[in-house]
Amino acid sequence: MQLNAPLDMHLHLRDNEMLHNIAKASAETFAGALVMPNLVPPVSTKEEVVSYKKRIVDAIGNETFTPYMTLFFKPTYNRDFLEGVRDEIAAIKLYPAGITTNSEGGVSGFDAEELRPALEAMSDLGIPLCIHGETNGFVMDREAEFVSIYEKLAGAFPKLKIIMEHITTKESVAALDRYENLYATITVHHLLITLDDVAGGMLQPHLFCKPIAKRPEDREALLKVALEAHPKVMFGSDSAPHPKEAKEACGCAAGVFTAPIALQLLAELFENRGASLEKLQAFVSGNAQQIYGIKPLQKTVVLKKKPFRVPSSYSGVVPMFANEEIAYSLKEVIDGQPC
Repeated sequence: MQLNAPLDMHLHLRDNEMLHNIAKASAETFAGALVMPNLVPPVSTKEEVVSYKKRIVDAIGNETFTPYMTLFFKPTYNRDFLEGVRDEIAAIKLYPAGITTNSEGGVSGFDAEELRPALEAMSDLGIPLCIHGETNGFVMDREAEFVSIYEKLAGAFPKLKIIMEHITTKESVAALDRYENLYATITVHHLLITLDDVAGGMLQPHLFCKPIAKRPEDREALLKVALEAHPKVMFGSDSAPHPKEAKEACGCAAGVFTAPIALQLLAELFENRGASLEKLQAFVSGNAQQIYGIKPLQKTVVLKKKPFRVPSSYSGVVPMFANEEIAYSLKEVIDGQPC
């Protein structure tokens, strides 16, 4: 099975030692990824974007991989600032304040008029807005409650391309077709697990993430649009590494680390569900190219149907399905020149 120029449109690479430890796990098999800006402090200036990109490039070495950079959204961004940084970024990421890892400096209110100067400038400049869509309500309802905010913003800024990040609910799936300018990323772990896998028996800390996995009917809604490669959805792993001691602890850190095995898991899932290679190719690359208007580096990833035992850890980070066997292995990666 061959996948051409696979893209991960939602990835956490962290910084410093963690960046150097795990960046190659994505760069080995993906042609590029949209890199999240929620460092400490967050990436919020042009200088910080350029510096972070350089650190990523240094960490991946000779791998054929493009880090598509993002800014941490601030309502104070104006047109002059955005015009100056536009060529360095692929999108801007909005976090509700305090709702997930390193999001304390995010947005506290979603009044369209207060956000208008920044969002209208983004609309005019063609800069997509990525949103972690959760309220601070009951944990199972947070994403469904946020759909009304997505709709308010989509209606108020019809030229603004809005990406609903790592969607997990049937309500978010339904919103895709109600507004022309709404799009979404979907993770592999949300296609595979429900809340029962996380907490139905013994608590599984390495499956705990935000947004939390939901109900079986939500997973089925996600599977439907992913397996048919709905043109408004694309793969985003939300692969989020934490040290083992931060996951297996009181106050378990939120995040599932899937970067080294994401493509293998997707190949198995699409095959088991009877979806074609063409649909998988669209989900992991073609749709993202259309939505973001990007031309990735040429890179062919060859997978083979041979059992692979997932390592217990990657440089101290425990992956999803650690020590378990999955159906597909990585055979080879063929690098090329820009498409």
